[in-house]
Amino acid sequence: MRHAETVTFGGSGLNRAAELRGDQEKMAAHLAASTSRSIALWQGKPLFNGEAMHQLVHLPLDHALFDGCKVPPILLGLDETGAAIFATDVSAFVPEDLDREALGQFFDPTKQTHPSLPDNHAFCEMRGVMSRLSARDAELAATAKALFGWHRSHRFCAACGTESRMAMSGWQRNCPACKTSHFPRTDPVVIMLITHGNRVLMGRSPGWPEGMYSLLAGFVEPGETLEAAVRREVFEEAGIRVGEVSYLASQPWPYPSSLMFGCAGVALSDEITIDETEIEDAIWVNREEMMQSFAGEHPVLKPARKGAIAHFILRNWLADRLD
Repeated sequence: MRHAETVTFGGSGLNRAAELRGDQEKMAAHLAASTSRSIALWQGKPLFNGEAMHQLVHLPLDHALFDGCKVPPILLGLDETGAAIFATDVSAFVPEDLDREALGQFFDPTKQTHPSLPDNHAFCEMRGVMSRLSARDAELAATAKALFGWHRSHRFCAACGTESRMAMSGWQRNCPACKTSHFPRTDPVVIMLITHGNRVLMGRSPGWPEGMYSLLAGFVEPGETLEAAVRREVFEEAGIRVGEVSYLASQPWPYPSSLMFGCAGVALSDEITIDETEIEDAIWVNREEMMQSFAGEHPVLKPARKGAIAHFILRNWLADRLD
């Protein structure tokens, strides 16, 4: 697919400097260097600034925001000058007037500030700004969010149950009891542009905002190819048999730690039979209706969220740029 790597979180050519992660001497030098910078995350929400909160904030490692942090920073990589870029989790901070209910919503619209920062700096839900981020900021934020999420959910050794310890500059956890090493998890997910003539299959999950539909998606199971996962998921959710399947593009998706494989599939039938335990609804949408949706003129159908691979694939489908 042309333009495949221009998808949000598609990568910016960041030098991840994996060779430095286990080099304690070089890491100590980078942690002490005045040129090193760190991005910050609070409860998975990166720190942004700018008029549209579209710029990822890079702070010196001795900034007051990081005072008292007990979680070591994670090395994300090196910039073009060779300066280190880290990520620091400041989730222990408790903002004033915190709306805890908003934290559990599908989209958290609230913003949190810190007394050591200017008023135009805030921790924001990345879903709300992801389509406005530069490629580098998107890659850094997505990587940091996924890694810190993994550390929170995998504190204990899966082999013996002992609490493991962060190692390799944040890219590994080691068990002090049984010596097992654990590595960041990425879950493969297929997301499918299923077409039947001039129409594309769209579905919605329970709890989504009214009018929100997207491409069908599902996790790849052990021992399964991407093509088989596409056919299985579409049949399970909508009762549609799929023939030819092809790959389109991929997207790291840090909610919490997936790798989305965008695929195209040709439906062999158009009769929908919904599995209500999987999805709430599924519909066929023709090109004209989808163009209305993207223009904000459809009476019911809202477009997929900007920045998501579903929006990217549908936009390229409308523009005939899937080859």
